[in-house]
Amino acid sequence: MIRRSSSIDVNDTTRRLSSLITATLEDAKATDICQLDVRRLTDMTDFMVIASGTSHRHVHALSTHICKATAAIGIRPIGIEGTEENEWILIDYADVVVHLLMPKTREFYSLEKLWDSNLEEQFLSEQDTTVDS
Repeated sequence: MIRRSSSIDVNDTTRRLSSLITATLEDAKATDICQLDVRRLTDMTDFMVIASGTSHRHVHALSTHICKATAAIGIRPIGIEGTEENEWILIDYADVVVHLLMPKTREFYSLEKLWDSNLEEQFLSEQDTTVDS
């Protein structure tokens, strides 16, 4: 199952990249795949894709599958971190940032809750300003 945050208009290349990454993670048996639209919250990236692996080896394999799938369409990451420990691997495609984590690490950092709660707070703040106007 994939959880997605609500989205507004997105560059077609970014949308396709995010969809490719998500499909690749599904094919490689990643768990708890979550796609967040964070454009209203940060200028760093448009989307974050967060997923868990079942072992350190699986987390590493997920990163390899993603890099091969994106390379096949001519897109390479601008950076990859965490491949030494394979506890949390970050793959940076600028417009899409991928976080691959072991379940306990993911639970500890709760990235999707951090960003999702900010998305909700952002949405509520926007509603408050429109009500006051």
